[in-house]
Amino acid sequence: MEPDNSNKGSTEQAGKPEKRNAFTELLAPKSKQPKPAAKAASNRNEAKGRATFGARDGLGTYIAKPESHRLYPLGPRVYHDEDFVAIHDMFPKSSVHLLLLPRDQSKTRLHPFDAFEDTEFLAKVKAETCKLRVLAAGELRRKYGKDSVQEQPRQAALSADPPPNELPQGRDWGQEIVAGVHAVPSMNHLHVHVLSVDRYSERLKHRKHYNSFSTPFFVPIDDFPLAHDDERRKPTEQGYLKRDFACWRCGEVFGNRFTDLKKHLEHEFMEWKKL
Repeated sequence: MEPDNSNKGSTEQAGKPEKRNAFTELLAPKSKQPKPAAKAASNRNEAKGRATFGARDGLGTYIAKPESHRLYPLGPRVYHDEDFVAIHDMFPKSSVHLLLLPRDQSKTRLHPFDAFEDTEFLAKVKAETCKLRVLAAGELRRKYGKDSVQEQPRQAALSADPPPNELPQGRDWGQEIVAGVHAVPSMNHLHVHVLSVDRYSERLKHRKHYNSFSTPFFVPIDDFPLAHDDERRKPTEQGYLKRDFACWRCGEVFGNRFTDLKKHLEHEFMEWKKL
């Protein structure tokens, strides 16, 4: 989740508005999001010496007072309990992009590599991430089920009168969801990204945005705990963010041509959702 002040229009094709239901209201992203309160601070993170710079602490308000951030359209919160808060990323880098925020005060300002050394805490985060992945997969089905060839038997069964006792499984949307953390987080509070694989968003605007989710800079939650000699512990040395652009789906390499990559990503998105 990175501050992003541009207001370029979306390239996604306009369609007819969908009927609202409880699940839609729960997960539908906002057209406009309120900016999190940013307070200047000079204190350092005592555990790791990480500075606080206002906007980089923007997730703290959701962790501290999630109940103050209402559901769509008034706020990005998806759900919360005493251990976790789940929100929409305010600057999504895919068509579905959620964040899981642990509320454990002994962990919330640690780097994920350090926080996940605690195996009991890691197990809780992994279990909660699985729950959020299910919600994210359900949102993909809601948004793109009508376009997917694999989904058609299920769509037909849902429209049948009377409906069958058991619905066809349809497309496995869970396989289209990834979950993990950045080797160098952009925000000070611990957070796990749960997002669709498509990289289709007006908020994906430059090299860092793309490569931070399309190279080993993005570390899957299932890879933790990391070995102490894992090269991803030294992302700057590995130069992940400076790599040539490569399509997440077909592997085509675009060098430094971000504009060409974006056009290609739109084409791949249209083909991907029809599978």
